Amino acid sequence: MDAKIIAGILAAGGAALAAGGVYRMNKKTGYFKKGNSVRYDVSRIPFKKTSPLKGKTVVFLGSSVTKGFAAHNNAFAEYIAKKDSCICIKEAVNGTTLIDNCEDSYIERMRDNLDPERQVDLFICQLSTNDATRNSPLGEISESRDLDSFDVKTVCGAIEYIIAYAKETWHCRVMFYTNPQYDSDTYAKMVEALLKIQEKWQIGVIDFWNDERINSISPEKRKLYLQDPIHPMKAGYAEWLVPVMEQRIAEYLETQVS
Repeated sequence: MDAKIIAGILAAGGAALAAGGVYRMNKKTGYFKKGNSVRYDVSRIPFKKTSPLKGKTVVFLGSSVTKGFAAHNNAFAEYIAKKDSCICIKEAVNGTTLIDNCEDSYIERMRDNLDPERQVDLFICQLSTNDATRNSPLGEISESRDLDSFDVKTVCGAIEYIIAYAKETWHCRVMFYTNPQYDSDTYAKMVEALLKIQEKWQIGVIDFWNDERINSISPEKRKLYLQDPIHPMKAGYAEWLVPVMEQRIAEYLETQVS
């Protein structure tokens, strides 16, 4: 067979494979679903006239829900930066964990990728569903506040390390947020542990897991807001989760000191 013909066949096959991969990824992320339509774009979100976050710097640390896996990589940081006229720094990698077991864990990226000299007013961390999926050891809440005393190979130890590091490095207020409810007893135990850690450290928690208003949406709204049980689409951020997060942030900033 002519070499040019062979090359053409190979090129066509490669293009077909690439197209198939793009199609599968678009299907997995709900790229073209109604919940990701242009009406929910960040560019369509109006500014708020007043906000306690105006002019402040907020860091978001997390995995796919912080990144916006099913929302064209738009998530809390993008919507809040636009709505509240603030600077949002997003450090998010799909599939990563709180526990420090690899180079892209929350802790490694927090230490390596976030400028310790940067002025930060609020640090918000995602309680990762990946730790539940992978059955990361829960561990125990420490009696110490010493940064070097926490077992970062456990969920509790990693949470406490992140809190202590953020406070010591940026001297800022710290919040965690949970996912809305989905079928995971393991994640429920992580939320329970986080709420106990909150009492120790007096941090803020945006607790979507236990929020009846968040979890009692209709099946129609759930289909619009979520691509799967875990990942919101743009409509889910814009209409469902971001307004509650903003409310919880405002309440926390009004009542707490770092």
